[in-house]
Amino acid sequence: MAIRPILALLIALLWGTPVFAAAETAIEVWKSSTCSCCGNWVKHLESNGFAVTVNAVEPSMLAAIKRQAGISETLASCHTAKIDGYVIEGHVPASDIKRLVAEHPDAVGLTVPGMPAGSPGMEQGGEFEPYDVLLLKKDGTTSVFAHH
Repeated sequence: MAIRPILALLIALLWGTPVFAAAETAIEVWKSSTCSCCGNWVKHLESNGFAVTVNAVEPSMLAAIKRQAGISETLASCHTAKIDGYVIEGHVPASDIKRLVAEHPDAVGLTVPGMPAGSPGMEQGGEFEPYDVLLLKKDGTTSVFAHH
């Protein structure tokens, strides 16, 4: 009956070991159907564990979505996403989105205004332009959330 102690040990080990599932986090993206950098950003999210739903929309619809979300022209980029009640504007790295959701600040969301070279989706060989990810607060002001 040597199997019983081994079985008991196995059960004890499995019972005490946390099981981590590769749970994907759902994010919804609105973008132009012709923008390749937006598609590259979506691939970046997917490779970092996000389950992405993509909505290809006309530019006027995209502008309306940005306005409704509180994204001004100075904070805008080429695509807008929503996750866990937050707005994500532009080429925000997946790691910053994960941090936002984990920390859950009282804010509208994150934005990377413009399209900085080297940001996720905007890779251009070795070219890199330093950029800030901004936390958009509910009063319309921003603060630096991360610097890349």
